Amino acid sequence: MANIVLSRQQFNVVGTRPIRHDGTDKVTGRALYGGDFRLPGMLYGKILRSPHAHARIRAIDTSAAEALPGVRAVVTAKDMPGADDRITDLGEGAVNLKYLSDNILASAKVLYKGHAVAAVAATDPHTAEEALKLIKVEYEVLPPVTRVRDAMQEGAPILLEGLRTTSMGQKGTAPTNIATHLHFEKGDTAKGFEQAEVIVEQEFETATVHQGYIEFHNATALWNTDGQLTVWCSTQGAFTVRDQLSQVLQHPVAKIKVVPLEIGGGFGGKIPLYVDPPAALLSRKTGKPVKIVMNRAEVFEATGPTPGSWMRVKVGATRDGKIVAAEASIAFEAGAYPGSAVGAACMCAFAPYDIEHGTVDGYDVVVNKPKSAAYRAPGATQAAFAVETVLDEIAEQLGLAPLEFRLRNAAKEGTRRIDGPVFNVIGNIECMEAARDSEHWKTPLEGPNRGRGVAQGYWFNVGLQSSCVISVNADGTVNLVEGSTDIGGTRASIAMQAAEVLGLRAEDVKPTVVDTDSIGYTNVTGGSRTTFATGWAAYEAAHDVLRQMKDRVARIWEANPDDITYEQGVFGVAGSPDRQMSFKELAAKLNHTGGPITGRASVDPQGHGGAFATHIVDVEVDPETGKVQILRYTAVQDAGKAIHPSYVEGQMQGGAVQGIGWALNEEYFMTERGAMANSTFLDYRMPTTLDLPMIDTIIVEVANPGHPFGARGVGEVPIVPPPAAIANAISRATGVRLRTLPMTPGAILKAKGVI
Repeated sequence: MANIVLSRQQFNVVGTRPIRHDGTDKVTGRALYGGDFRLPGMLYGKILRSPHAHARIRAIDTSAAEALPGVRAVVTAKDMPGADDRITDLGEGAVNLKYLSDNILASAKVLYKGHAVAAVAATDPHTAEEALKLIKVEYEVLPPVTRVRDAMQEGAPILLEGLRTTSMGQKGTAPTNIATHLHFEKGDTAKGFEQAEVIVEQEFETATVHQGYIEFHNATALWNTDGQLTVWCSTQGAFTVRDQLSQVLQHPVAKIKVVPLEIGGGFGGKIPLYVDPPAALLSRKTGKPVKIVMNRAEVFEATGPTPGSWMRVKVGATRDGKIVAAEASIAFEAGAYPGSAVGAACMCAFAPYDIEHGTVDGYDVVVNKPKSAAYRAPGATQAAFAVETVLDEIAEQLGLAPLEFRLRNAAKEGTRRIDGPVFNVIGNIECMEAARDSEHWKTPLEGPNRGRGVAQGYWFNVGLQSSCVISVNADGTVNLVEGSTDIGGTRASIAMQAAEVLGLRAEDVKPTVVDTDSIGYTNVTGGSRTTFATGWAAYEAAHDVLRQMKDRVARIWEANPDDITYEQGVFGVAGSPDRQMSFKELAAKLNHTGGPITGRASVDPQGHGGAFATHIVDVEVDPETGKVQILRYTAVQDAGKAIHPSYVEGQMQGGAVQGIGWALNEEYFMTERGAMANSTFLDYRMPTTLDLPMIDTIIVEVANPGHPFGARGVGEVPIVPPPAAIANAISRATGVRLRTLPMTPGAILKAKGVI
């Protein structure tokens, strides 16, 4: 495996590879996950789910279930406070409170198979399961619609009677499944296409896929008699859970504490609420702690997958390889309620390229599937699949190498995206050049039925709010308290940034992720923001510690605080080289020279900086079966500055693997009645180590000027290029273009006319 770091700036701790702080806990089983959590007197909750994809709820009779020995409580939507039909921001994006509440427990209608209808708490999980069978629900079954284009047609079954299309700030008057129409425009697209000498226009579809995290959704709730609600759960954002609970339960934030346990994967799928409110309501009714854990089928059928999509992309270029116009129409399945990632898809679609004239339209469309959720660079993967495939076709028609064509049109500092923002310092060109100069690209691919593909990807990243507290121990170590759930090694990356400022080893910083009562507000772990934003909070908190320690040194030495220096973990006085005191020596004196020192910071950084990736893949396609074998894969990515290169490489490799699964195997296979027919890992085919080569990585470092160490978020963009790169490789191996995901063996044989 070739893991390469093209590094520019060196630090003492940042850029090194210490052992992660929570590693021993994770590998020895000491780490506490939601499934491990127990409380005395705890009851077990189960949720009754709709067998229909679309139906009105006429009546619910829970009396038989409530009479079953061992059952302590049953709740339905009637136990939820009436939610307002209004939009509010509760974390990663705005939500409609009415829709959020109805998705937790359906009130008037069920909108997908698996939609929660009622919840039971019993003394053991088996009794709770039996009780579900005794709940009688009277449904009026309605026709479902599960494909985005069908849902957009006139006469399609309407999911939400009150939904009207919002377009360009105006709300329509007719019932519809199209929640939002977005429009972005730059230059004069029609004029641009008049200049084009080569034009390619194609349509694309992608299936619904799931994040595939191993750990099930879970929550344990204790609603005390004093009104204090405590929830222990697996989540990407404890404060987001707290705020959503406060809104849907109409309970004061001050009376809700959320304790984030270790998380067994999320990738964006563990931001929304599912089981937390029912567990809380059952606890309030019983006076006992209640624990609810989903099973795998529930995770597939009732939590947020990524949207299926339909896209049309048109690109025009001149004979010398200059893109002069681009146009995209992107329609996403939001699932049962509005709020797909189509806006992000519109932002990312053409972002890697400098295009003078362009138009992008986006449509957020409800269908009878679970409400969609984020999945690593949400929306960008689908958009890149369409755009990068069209660009590859143009390059072929022009007789240009695919990387050369992309380099001729690459966005750079000062380029304005079609959706408006202007790029600051970015590493887009550097990623393409690193790919072009890589051993992989330079090595000829030999043999029949083989092809090499390349694709570019972009994610804008986010900043958002984070808080951090650092306290100094007498032995010269420090404790770091933060509120960011650690999914991909962020305890280490945040601790390392504090250690860099303090002149300590990474091992001398002990990071702890705490509950919502124990740290200032911190947004979700998502959007590739955690190492950037919470790392920045740690950076500021560490500087706060240093300021106080310099004041303490000045007091001890009776010197001016402005004359105190600090280098390589040692304090000194300007002009007095004989006066020195190490960080550890001073830490031992704190209790006798003024008391403890604690640094703190809360930040809302804006300079998050976009991230780019270039992926190269070699495939071999079996001409008889259509099976695709990944022979070699290289992921190139700009990390700004890789705080912990091993974890950056892991993010790049993990994103690539998920993208490979999305490209070749993964899909929600829906029946005509709107049911998912493959809601197990046996039938929902995710790639394993047996399906993959080692993923080679090349880390490019173009420092982000918006961060003290130059860091950019790295977790999102590696999932963006794989489907497009693989589609381009399959085209070169077989001579046919596939424009639908997944590109299964059957799809390949059908495209070749074999079946």
